Amino acid sequence: MNYKKKKKSKIWLKNNFKDFYIKKVKKNINKYRSRSWFKLAQIEKIDKIFKKDMKIIDLGSSPGGWSSFASFKIGNKGKIIACDILPMNYIPNVYFYKGNICDPIFFNKIKTKLNKIKVHIIMSDMSPNISGIKEIDIPRIIYLNELTLKLCYSKLKHNGTFLVKTFQGKGLTKFYNKINSMFEIVNIRKPNASKSQSNEIYIVAKRYKN
Repeated sequence: MNYKKKKKSKIWLKNNFKDFYIKKVKKNINKYRSRSWFKLAQIEKIDKIFKKDMKIIDLGSSPGGWSSFASFKIGNKGKIIACDILPMNYIPNVYFYKGNICDPIFFNKIKTKLNKIKVHIIMSDMSPNISGIKEIDIPRIIYLNELTLKLCYSKLKHNGTFLVKTFQGKGLTKFYNKINSMFEIVNIRKPNASKSQSNEIYIVAKRYKN
């Protein structure tokens, strides 16, 4: 096979694979909500982070891909506190709050809602408005990552799990090292459902040292 044919074959496979997830979502929008459902399912297959009756914080939750998957995994006695700047339709066991986590008032509101409760997992699929310029986009998502990590100090149980979407690039190493100092096990994942041309990756940190 010559170079041109190989290139066309790769493009076809990439687009076909992409269409697979889009078609699955459209076929059952109430279950999957978005392709992020598949990303979390693929992470779970490797890292096994969910158990029955867990309490979870889900940031950047709309339209509900992660919350719907997590709700199914933790069962009726589990609880998820979810929030996003966009609205989100009802999901069993999910308590949704609409607001901007970057707003200190809203950030503290979420902490207050939890009161003295600590959770087993803090996860975030938040993303900034993408400009397409790495020098802008990476610092923006690292800022969101830091906000999510900040919740761990007061709301994550000992031996809890931290899962966050971030971008590859300058600033990631420093953030990764910070997480590595707080958790016993830290891995980077790139699920198949994540677009191949995207520089997004997921950090899965387990066993919070607290």
